[in-house]
Amino acid sequence: MADKNTKSEYTMYRGRPLVRNGRTIYYGDPGQDFVALLNIVATEKDSEDDLASKVIVQCMATDPTLSPKDRITKRAERDGLYPALQIASIWLDRNN
Repeated sequence: MADKNTKSEYTMYRGRPLVRNGRTIYYGDPGQDFVALLNIVATEKDSEDDLASKVIVQCMATDPTLSPKDRITKRAERDGLYPALQIASIWLDRNN
């Protein structure tokens, strides 16, 4: 039995895991029906850090029998990472 006080190996946002690979962020549990895919397409320099300035958000079905094109159910573009995560969270709340 897992201890409830142990840390998750993933960064969590609103109870769902965030996994980053380069400029791509996967948000959601792959065991659910849908996950969100966030692609950072533009960044801005803020002192020493690069901040996401334009993010494409896609809601994707996790059903492996669907073609990659048919998996994408919704798509949006947002200015900044936080607004992108907000819309992704709303979509996942409605679909899962």
